[in-house]
Amino acid sequence: MLTPLGVVKLLSKLATWCRKRSPWILHINTGSCNNCDIEIINALTPKFDVERFGILLEGSPRHADILVVTGPLTKQTSAEVRRIYEQTPNPKVVVAVGTCASSGGIFRNSYHVDGPVERLI
Repeated sequence: MLTPLGVVKLLSKLATWCRKRSPWILHINTGSCNNCDIEIINALTPKFDVERFGILLEGSPRHADILVVTGPLTKQTSAEVRRIYEQTPNPKVVVAVGTCASSGGIFRNSYHVDGPVERLI
């Protein structure tokens, strides 16, 4: 059975192990109205301080672990999003933020919308 000191040491080792590879985020705006962008940036500011968990906003897809996509996927941005997705190393996660990225939102039947992100990736 572990003593209280043993539990603390075990939790400390676990926390160190978890911090070895913290997720880095790349934000992709495909033509949104900026509402979702404001929420994402707000989560990354000192108010919530996600950097204490090691989460960083990255500028290059070659270093990112998580792709955060906002806005409807348009015909103009589809090729760029696909290229960025292919440049991101495995394992990678794609998060569609908001209804525009996940389903097309109010722009769903518009002539220039290429569909939700899951259709491309």
